[in-house]
Amino acid sequence: MARQQLPPWVHAAILLCLLSLGRAIEIPMDLSQPPTITKQSVKDHIVDPRDNILIECEAKGNPAPSFHWTRNSRFFNIAKDPRVSMKRRSGTLVIDFRSGGRPEEYEGEYQCFARNKFGTALSNRIRLQVSKSPLWPKENLDPVVVQEGAPLTLQCNPPPGLPSPVIFWMSSTMDPITQDKRVSQGHNGDLYFSNVMLQDMQTDYSCNARFHFTHTIQQKNAFTLKVLTNHPHNDSSLRNHPDMYSARGVAERTPSFMYPQGTASSQMVLRGMDLLLECIASGVPTPDIAWYKKGGDLPSDKAKFENFNKALRITNVSEEDSGEYFCLASNKMGSIRHTISVRVKAAPYWLDEPKNLILAPGEDGRLVCRASGNPKPTIQWMVNGEPLQSAPPNPNREVAGDTIIFRDTQISSRAVYQCNTSNEHGYLLANAFVSVLDVPPRMLSPRNQLIRVILYNRTRLDCPFFGSPIPTLRWFKNGQGSNLDGGNYHVYENGSLEIKMIHKEDQGIYTCVATNILGKAENQVRLEVKDPTRIFRMPEDQVAKRGTTVQLECRVKHDPSLKLTVSWLKDDEPLYIGNRMKKEDDSLTIFGVAERDQGSYTCVASTELDQDLAKAYLTVLGRPDRPRDLELTDLAERSVRLTWIPGDDNNSPITDYVVQFEEDQFQPGVWHDHSKFPGSVNSAVLQLSPYVNYQFRVIAINEVGSSHPSLPSERYRTSGAPPESNPADVKGEGTRKNNMEITWTPMNATSAFGPNLRYIVKWRRRETRESWNNVTVWGSRYVVGQTPVYVPYEIRVQAENDFGKGPEPDTVIGYSGEDYPRAAPTDVKIRVLNSTAISLQWNRVYSDTVQGLLREYRAYYWRESSLLKSLWVSQKRQQASFPGDRLRGVVPRLFPYSNYKLEMVVVNGRGDGPRSETKEFTTPEGVPSAPRRFRVRQPNLETINLEWDHPEHPNGILTGYTLRYVAFNGTKVGKQIVENFSPNQTKFTVQRADPVSRYRFTLSARTQVGSGEAVTEESPAPPNEATPTAAYTNNQADIATQGWFIGLMCAIALLVLILLIVCFIKRSRGGKYPVREKKDVPLGPEDPKEEDGSFDYSDEDNKPLQGSQTSLDGTIKQQESDDSLVDYGEGGEGQFNEDGSFIGQYTVKKDKEETEGNESSEATSPVNAIYSLA
Repeated sequence: MARQQLPPWVHAAILLCLLSLGRAIEIPMDLSQPPTITKQSVKDHIVDPRDNILIECEAKGNPAPSFHWTRNSRFFNIAKDPRVSMKRRSGTLVIDFRSGGRPEEYEGEYQCFARNKFGTALSNRIRLQVSKSPLWPKENLDPVVVQEGAPLTLQCNPPPGLPSPVIFWMSSTMDPITQDKRVSQGHNGDLYFSNVMLQDMQTDYSCNARFHFTHTIQQKNAFTLKVLTNHPHNDSSLRNHPDMYSARGVAERTPSFMYPQGTASSQMVLRGMDLLLECIASGVPTPDIAWYKKGGDLPSDKAKFENFNKALRITNVSEEDSGEYFCLASNKMGSIRHTISVRVKAAPYWLDEPKNLILAPGEDGRLVCRASGNPKPTIQWMVNGEPLQSAPPNPNREVAGDTIIFRDTQISSRAVYQCNTSNEHGYLLANAFVSVLDVPPRMLSPRNQLIRVILYNRTRLDCPFFGSPIPTLRWFKNGQGSNLDGGNYHVYENGSLEIKMIHKEDQGIYTCVATNILGKAENQVRLEVKDPTRIFRMPEDQVAKRGTTVQLECRVKHDPSLKLTVSWLKDDEPLYIGNRMKKEDDSLTIFGVAERDQGSYTCVASTELDQDLAKAYLTVLGRPDRPRDLELTDLAERSVRLTWIPGDDNNSPITDYVVQFEEDQFQPGVWHDHSKFPGSVNSAVLQLSPYVNYQFRVIAINEVGSSHPSLPSERYRTSGAPPESNPADVKGEGTRKNNMEITWTPMNATSAFGPNLRYIVKWRRRETRESWNNVTVWGSRYVVGQTPVYVPYEIRVQAENDFGKGPEPDTVIGYSGEDYPRAAPTDVKIRVLNSTAISLQWNRVYSDTVQGLLREYRAYYWRESSLLKSLWVSQKRQQASFPGDRLRGVVPRLFPYSNYKLEMVVVNGRGDGPRSETKEFTTPEGVPSAPRRFRVRQPNLETINLEWDHPEHPNGILTGYTLRYVAFNGTKVGKQIVENFSPNQTKFTVQRADPVSRYRFTLSARTQVGSGEAVTEESPAPPNEATPTAAYTNNQADIATQGWFIGLMCAIALLVLILLIVCFIKRSRGGKYPVREKKDVPLGPEDPKEEDGSFDYSDEDNKPLQGSQTSLDGTIKQQESDDSLVDYGEGGEGQFNEDGSFIGQYTVKKDKEETEGNESSEATSPVNAIYSLA
């Protein structure tokens, strides 16, 4: 998190602004004045031959100046050349070639003259040149033959172009030539090889020149290299060998310079230009270059190294940069140096450029022209374009070297003077006019301007003025008489008032007054001081994982009278707010952070007057970049060193590297993990297997995840050897009764150790001492046929390749195929343990009858019938398994009171044997299952009805039901009551002891054995007394459930219906029947029915009272459908509470609200009236 400093361009703008305050006052354009050049082409003007030529020259003056040109110092008659014209109201020349012509014919030196009756101004001498891009001369290049390790220079020699072309080297197929400290391009365009290697023969080399104006590239015929070597095989494994040159038989030698030649040279550079020093050296190994300055240090702020340290560039050279520089080329064989003597010369540059001079008649003045350079420039004065020596004499003018002095000037002294200063490296030309005017003061800016400034800032109040003689200017504040100058104020020559630091008290009206001998003028500026814009909660630096959400805060305080705009920059460029970002007034949220979101984020809070910036850096933790540049070195029969360059860790340190390999024989294209190394290493020795064509890649791992795999390394094949192991997981198993299938896990590429991997399979019957049978197999299985049933075999599987056999294999015991068992268990005995389980016992079968591996004895049983005649049962067969060679077991989970049948078999790997004799048994009576569908209903607050169904599984003859229930109220529990019922009873009614308590019921069925599983239910919860439907008491709820009460309700509903009928009849006759509510419309004192709220049928009252509609709604709300008997008695669950009590349908809304709010049972409806009487 950091508050951003103002950018450099702001400081530069402030500096330029302050410098402009000291400029000479300009003459308003409505006053007479000599010409002034305002725009012109550059001195060296290079044009494109395909376009029309434009030579610019614009000027101002009053009267407007006229223009003419010279070419090569002679008058250029534009009217005689139809291709040449001059722009209207301008001196710009246009040379048109649309109708033909050669641009080269117009090359030369041009100069523009702008003239009116007060003088003549001159442009620079503009040298016009046409761009040239000549073709490369055709040449046949013989192959370049060079010894490996020798230096080589391929010369480019591009054709001379204007401007000079850009040189670069490529192959003839337009692939760029890779450059490094061994192979690089010099500043002159030549390609230098410090030493040639065999690999340099793999491409050809073509020099290319790109010409700026024509945008064309010309290609020189390609050079072809032929490298003579002592090591003709280009073994890629030697490229990065630590002693690569000696490994290839290249002799090492000390460095020598290829450019520049010798041990010393000199170079001249002009002041303000860039100095480029270059040293290119040959040698084996490739030399390193270092730069030094004799007697001092290199200028660190201007010096930078280029072209792999072979070039030193010093920008914006000054005289202090002259001296002796030397480059040092060194390798392990030695070092040499080259000294370059640098001389700094200078074209002329201004020390004091002449400025326009405005004088009143009789005033004195001077023009000064001072310049410097190396060698020292000469100065020449001209007036109106003519040498001053040939101009008419002027007694008021005196020339003193670089100064012209004017005394007692008159109107006739008006002219334009030129100062030309030059040396052998260039020239400078400046125009300055002398204007003699007699003008009273005038203000040049609009009157009564409003200037708004920020508190504590520096500001400037402008008051441009003019007059001759030059007026004096004074500033006043709020009409006070004291002049503002000094202290916090400073008045500049052009009339601007600078306030160095604005305070609140500086707000007000400022008056500037310009005065000379001819009069005075004034203007006012109103200054308003605003509070600064400040970010008081700045965004903070954050570290985030990829995919998370980040929020950057930016809370701003600003002057409320100014419009605030908050924007964001990323890496100092405007931030595009995409769909993953959300910009709010005080924050920026980034969803699903990605690697590209990393960078600096700047919050810019700005108004029309100021801005504040705060910067924070977002670091995104991402998966590492893939490792690169894999190299294989230290090649051996069983090992190799793998080296790689780590990729960017993306702000999360690399913890591990996983090296993977791929081989192209057994599983081409499939990568396998080879080894894992710590993240701190980038080189490792890998142990290899024989006869594998390895290719490696590396994956980097950090806390966030894994990188993409690196590009594969070069392949490396190890030499072959006999196998050192045999296949694993050897098995012999029969798939049929007369065979044995021998299988094993095939060996992979890293254990094959040689070509044509195969397996020698041997087998023989165990304990027979017969000779071994053997066969050679290329796959991973072999089937031995015509074997006896389930016989043990000795098995061996040995690996073999073209280099030999593997070690002697271990012997594995396998078995031939099994057949179905021939015998069934005998003497099966059953003993009933209880109503749901039996015990079995049988005799063991003989082992030779099993014909395989005895897996288990298995009992098949099924429920034949229930002893309850009316009960249907499923006869689905079930089984019980007894693994191993056992003689007894238990069959559980039987149904009580049932008849069962049972058979037993022997099971081996092939399947079941024959079934034993069928046995029958009967399970005794048991306890029943739980009664089904136990239901508890509460029709009223006095009784609870219980209902249930018989158990699904009686498990015997039911003798009855047992009901246990207990009353409870919260934590209070009453005494348990037990009821016994006959087996045919499935209903029971419980009389409630009180209407508040709830009941918990537990019901179970019984047989002679005992009670079975119980089921428990609870009575419904009593209705909530706070429900908003009605505020009934418990007693009222009890009354509402009585039959007589329901009848009374029906009678009341009938009376209400009759009243409604009467009301409709009265309305049809024109009468009104307002129903007055006591609360909404108070009755007047003349109303005799105020107390009982009765209806008023008076025909004289034609307006219904205010509350009449509400009363009718409350009284006859359900007139269309809710007056049925169903609603009052037998049906309609929606009309009853949970306890069955009737919900008052006729309660007026107003009364309901009163009841809820005051918890009062005052009855205002017919129903509640009855309740209140009960």
